[in-house]
Amino acid sequence: MSLLFEFLFGQYAQYAPVDIALEIIGVVFGFLSVWYAKRNLILVFPMGLISTAIFVYLLLKWELLGDMMINAYYFAMSIYGWYVWTRKSNDSVTPITRTTSNEKRVSTFIFIATLAFVYIVYQTADKWTSWTAYVDTLTTAVFFVGMWLMARRKIENWIFWIVGDVISVPLYFYKGLTFTSFQYLIFTLVAIYGYLAWKKILNSSQVPV
Repeated sequence: MSLLFEFLFGQYAQYAPVDIALEIIGVVFGFLSVWYAKRNLILVFPMGLISTAIFVYLLLKWELLGDMMINAYYFAMSIYGWYVWTRKSNDSVTPITRTTSNEKRVSTFIFIATLAFVYIVYQTADKWTSWTAYVDTLTTAVFFVGMWLMARRKIENWIFWIVGDVISVPLYFYKGLTFTSFQYLIFTLVAIYGYLAWKKILNSSQVPV
């Protein structure tokens, strides 16, 4: 048992207690954000703002630039999403819908632009020191698209979350952030349920009266 504990959490011996506490708090609020997203509740955004603010600080401190940019982007998009979800159209809030052809083109642009931007950042900072940098670049692009689609209440956002979460589980564990790795494992399961829940809502709203 002690060997398993050492394997999972031994890396935290070199971290300051305050950073460990902040990571756990960020994980809790991150989980709440995804849970509220699954339930299609606007609390997804205030919970997300708290979580991402904490992780921007921690990841910048730990020099995980791609991860830090993901969370900074989440923070900004949470504000945007909060506005979109509360904006009323035809006396009702923004509904769950599928992506349009134009939104697919925008998603493709966001994905490619993010890859290029993160590449430039890593190149400028001379951080291409590990294979994790390449994976980090890919997950950043995947999550950027996912967050944009969630802010616009598009059901396809869950597909991007699932893909990014699955990749992030072993990535964060390898980086020594076990709590965050567990968070992404839970995120994966919640994202699957979130997709199914949103699909049910979408299908019910399309049933002819």
